[in-house]
Amino acid sequence: MTSDLTPHQAKSVGVGGWVVSFLPGRTLTTEQAAAALQAAEAVAAVNELAGRVGLTAMETVGLATQESPWSEPECTGGLRRIWRRGRLQR
Repeated sequence: MTSDLTPHQAKSVGVGGWVVSFLPGRTLTTEQAAAALQAAEAVAAVNELAGRVGLTAMETVGLATQESPWSEPECTGGLRRIWRRGRLQR
């Protein structure tokens, strides 16, 4: 298995087992290997977005996984922008 977004790959080791380039020493199922490559692609996407705000992927993930210090926004009846699934909604 290969990815067109990252240089990582998975190779079959027979009998349904796979090894992934960034997980040496682990034998995975086909489903796990595919998930690992999808995770590598997600990291590549985070890395690209993080660079836009001057952070590394690791910094971005670390900061984004922390609980927000802000309370939930109150509905004021005015225009409010909401970020949902990769899109800014009004």
